[in-house]
Amino acid sequence: MLILFLLFAVLPIAEIMLLIQVSDNIGGWNTFFIVVFSAFIGAFFVKREGLNTLRQVQQKSAKGELPGKEISEGLLLLVAGVLLVTPGFITDIVGLLFTLPFTRGPIAAFLVKQFVAHQAKGGARAQFHFYQQDSYKGGAQSGQKEHENGDIIDAEYQDKTPNDEKDRLQ
Repeated sequence: MLILFLLFAVLPIAEIMLLIQVSDNIGGWNTFFIVVFSAFIGAFFVKREGLNTLRQVQQKSAKGELPGKEISEGLLLLVAGVLLVTPGFITDIVGLLFTLPFTRGPIAAFLVKQFVAHQAKGGARAQFHFYQQDSYKGGAQSGQKEHENGDIIDAEYQDKTPNDEKDRLQ
């Protein structure tokens, strides 16, 4: 909750204060052009690094490896793109840190470690309830089963029941 407060209340105020301070020192138009220029440069870097990350994901996937590191870095690049396009110097600095490969890797590793530790403590539990019901919709081999809550689960399966038992059940 504190993080959200800092993100949505304190950060914009700090950005505005810094923009005013910089514009007092170098002028309003110069500040404006620096902010717009940083957005263009940031978009260029995010696009370039994003394509490199996508290429790495494709290479690892082709080898049959799980591209976990690359996916987490790709998410950081997505956040970096938003931060770099957002007007302000603080967001530009954080976005640049998320964009550069030599800082993005350690940040991604730290965030993944924090996420795993949070999951181990039971932070975001997903509970799945499957209700048993005898009736199938759409025929015996359709693979769809309607549950009490109206959800339909679609699955492929192979019936391995022996033939003599199948005849007895029908």
